[in-house]
Amino acid sequence: MLLKIFRLIAILEGISYLLLFGVSMPLKHIAKMPEPNIIIGYCHGFLFVAYVILALFICKKFNWGIKRFLLLFIAALLPFGTFYVDAKYLKPQLQF
Repeated sequence: MLLKIFRLIAILEGISYLLLFGVSMPLKHIAKMPEPNIIIGYCHGFLFVAYVILALFICKKFNWGIKRFLLLFIAALLPFGTFYVDAKYLKPQLQF
């Protein structure tokens, strides 16, 4: 159950990352519309923190170690990184 929640948060975090830097930042700086950036920024911040906390719990529960946690953390900092983590590490864990 925790892995399914983490997977959902990972996907949502990735989507919020793309929305933040692909949609709301250009709106803020080019169209001078800061409102979407504020809303999406708060959502992305919450999802990022939830992702990192859940990554700690998941790594502890599955004995994945510090290297896997660092991979999960770095993936959250890169565009499309959480989608890669989902496909490579999370989805296969659910198929046993």
